[in-house]
Amino acid sequence: MSWLLAGCYGLVLMTISGALQIRQSPRFIGVGTRHLVRIHCSGTSGLVQWYRLNKYNEDRNKAEEVKAEGRISFPSPGTQLFISALRVEDKGVYFCKVNDTWGPGTELQVFRSGNRMKAQYRTNMKDGLIMFQALLLAVCIAALMLRKHKLGLAIETCDGGLYEELSVYTRPDEAEAPWK
Repeated sequence: MSWLLAGCYGLVLMTISGALQIRQSPRFIGVGTRHLVRIHCSGTSGLVQWYRLNKYNEDRNKAEEVKAEGRISFPSPGTQLFISALRVEDKGVYFCKVNDTWGPGTELQVFRSGNRMKAQYRTNMKDGLIMFQALLLAVCIAALMLRKHKLGLAIETCDGGLYEELSVYTRPDEAEAPWK
């Protein structure tokens, strides 16, 4: 019960500090090049600034500020970020920052629209290489098994007798081995 009370108390403190009031939507965007993207920062009151990082776990102090220029604009008073004519270089994680409080971030993945025939060719080539590797592995395993089998037959024969006939030489009543 005390843990529940401590959790509620922590939630109230975060709400008062404003940490839970900043929301970004969507949290993830995956689109092709030449598209338009809109990222929204809601629950804010104050000056909104936008920042970009390459990866989510990077230090936010190293984030580069996103400025309105060319393809990038802030239509409403900074609460929305528009990026038009997307390029692969635009990928990254975008954060809104209001009064020194960071938003949760939105990851943007931009992919090139490719040629379907080239993609199918690459897929077939990859499948062929996987099959070739499997056959090569099977041949290597078979060669090792055959080699061990031949070595095993050579070890089992001892002066014309089989391995099981060695028990004759291990009798405890004879102190000396007969081959000495």
